[in-house]
Amino acid sequence: MKPLAFIALIGLVALPLAGCNEKTSIPEDQRYGANPTLPTPQAPSWFPTVNIAVAQGWPEGQQPKPAAGLAVTAFATGLQHPRTVYTLPNGDVLVAETDAPPKPDDRQGIRGWVMGLIMNRAGSSHPSANRITLLRDADGDGRAEMRTVFLENLNSPFGMVLVGQDFYVANTDAIVRFPYKDGDTKIADPGTKLADLPGGTINHHWTKDLTASPDGSKLYATVGSNSNVAENGMDAEKNRAAVLEVDRATGQSRVFASGLRNPNGPSFEPKTGQLWVAVNERDELGNDLVPDYMTHVQDGGFYGWPYSYFGQNVDVRVDPPNPDLVAKAIVPDYSLGAHTASLGLTFNTGNLFPADYAGGAFVGQHGSWNRDPRVGYKVIFVPFTDGKPSGPPRDVLTGFLSEDGQALGRPVGVRLDKAGALLVADDVGGAVWRVSPDPQKTAGN
Repeated sequence: MKPLAFIALIGLVALPLAGCNEKTSIPEDQRYGANPTLPTPQAPSWFPTVNIAVAQGWPEGQQPKPAAGLAVTAFATGLQHPRTVYTLPNGDVLVAETDAPPKPDDRQGIRGWVMGLIMNRAGSSHPSANRITLLRDADGDGRAEMRTVFLENLNSPFGMVLVGQDFYVANTDAIVRFPYKDGDTKIADPGTKLADLPGGTINHHWTKDLTASPDGSKLYATVGSNSNVAENGMDAEKNRAAVLEVDRATGQSRVFASGLRNPNGPSFEPKTGQLWVAVNERDELGNDLVPDYMTHVQDGGFYGWPYSYFGQNVDVRVDPPNPDLVAKAIVPDYSLGAHTASLGLTFNTGNLFPADYAGGAFVGQHGSWNRDPRVGYKVIFVPFTDGKPSGPPRDVLTGFLSEDGQALGRPVGVRLDKAGALLVADDVGGAVWRVSPDPQKTAGN
């Protein structure tokens, strides 16, 4: 690389904002929903937009801001990079304290090195705690007074699900089964591997999320791509950019749905029983491309990556192209806005929130690092009617950015607790937040 190019790339890290100076031109209400406005792709460049919200954490006495009529409490603080939460039948809450595993072949070269520094400033790439912590709120005040290490010595754990007395963890490279009894606060058993998951020395999207079919016979694991847009070759993408179906009895797995660049938050929609995921789409096509989205996934469905996006919109960077697969690409159900990094998804199956929240989806948006102005950094709610999104999103939890635009927190996984309140894992803030109807507002009604 020429010296001037190298210096310019270093500037991407040194400055809070660098890149092509592209600004958004799409109104917010046209970035969400079933038919988002898709602008002309930006030409490829060595200088994509970089607009990092540097990870700071929460000052004493500060916390996110709930929407009108809602309240937020700190369910737990002082956690090490909490990413996902899971509620056990007895009400105990599990939180995965985790970060990326070693990935020696990811982000190679000068550009990759710079990208690593960018992610570090954004609050990622720290040594992983590799544990799951149990939080118990025995007195029901919305704050966990008991904390124990539930599982440790894991490998960048992310997804969790309990089926009967079998507790499953999606490590970055395998699904592992552990025995569980109601009320357990620690599991000492070393566990048994049920199935391998794609890992390796690139492992570009390391998070592997997990859920179980309603009848408990199958597990569904989400696996992100090994690149932004197949620049490492399609051989590196085997069983990636996909939802894998794993037979719980045999451990045999198959690709259930593909073409999903980085799916997370697998959840079954309560009306239709369809499996939904939130998907992080590709970068470096502009401020308003490509929309992250949530969608139901069907058996054998292909959703575009890497050859096209949001249906049949061809990504000309991919060589060789695949027009046959492009023709089969399914249009996602609902755009969540480009670069919002929507990593959490759960449906409101409880009855604690007001009636207009019934059956809709909560989405945790981790937030952009490559868009001007920044987007995400909040939890939103999307209403559903008859199993389908039925209106614009509305904010549930905001305030994760400081007045000068730095990251006080970043929301990731979302889950209901036993009472029906919303739990939000905040990795930069080291906290799990609990969102519920404001009792004072309720009393006033």
